[in-house]
Amino acid sequence: MNRVGRFCHRRRWLALALLAAALLAGPVWGGEAAAERAELRVVTSGGFAAAHDALRGQAEAALGLRLHTEYGASSGGAPDSIPARLARGERFDCVILSRPALEGLREAGYLAADSSTDLARSRIGMAVKKGAATPDIGSVAAFLRTLSAARSIGYSASASGTYLATVLFPRLGIWAQLEPKSRRILSERVAAVVARGEVELGFQQISEILPVAGATYAGPIPEPLQKITTFSAAIPAAAANREGARRFIAYLASPQRAAPIAASGLMPVAGR
Repeated sequence: MNRVGRFCHRRRWLALALLAAALLAGPVWGGEAAAERAELRVVTSGGFAAAHDALRGQAEAALGLRLHTEYGASSGGAPDSIPARLARGERFDCVILSRPALEGLREAGYLAADSSTDLARSRIGMAVKKGAATPDIGSVAAFLRTLSAARSIGYSASASGTYLATVLFPRLGIWAQLEPKSRRILSERVAAVVARGEVELGFQQISEILPVAGATYAGPIPEPLQKITTFSAAIPAAAANREGARRFIAYLASPQRAAPIAASGLMPVAGR
């Protein structure tokens, strides 16, 4: 074979090698589409946020998904609340929020029919600044004394705070006394405001108090006054990755996930 022939022969083999590599790798647009399908956009309320964050890495590895997670209140009217986000047209594949708020979104047509699953139940707790004395709230009488003596009180703008300010405190006949020294907290955890010393006592879901550095969980409010909130997951009607959302929700609802959910301060539905 002469010099020109050898050159053409090498070029032919090089072209075949490049073609084989391209076929093995797949077309560029196919890789981008696969990456898009693998992404799952999630928004969770604060009550389930700690459990979600604890399970996120495991879920991504087990399901082959890439979670893009945002956070917002179940209700309360803040601009970053989950209902406000959906009303603005923000698109998610999975929403996790309180069951009453979820039902409202379902009735308004924002959620796919029959896509909701209960994940965990939550109780309301009290937080004080780290290092401060822990007041007694072990009985209804002690709870009322502590509220009366408090200089300032913070409560959530979402499910737990709505219950306290519109149901429990008025029912106990103490809202007129408490309202002037109470503050409704928007778009951040109540315990974070307590940790900064801006309010003396803070009330929110226990799972939202525990992760906050600088605040101490003082205990649940008395059982006769307690409000149990169920946190549930659902698939929005406009979800782009419904199959991924279905698999993710099934993963969270599995009995194997009960222990991490309980460690976050919630009562898992699975395994009950």
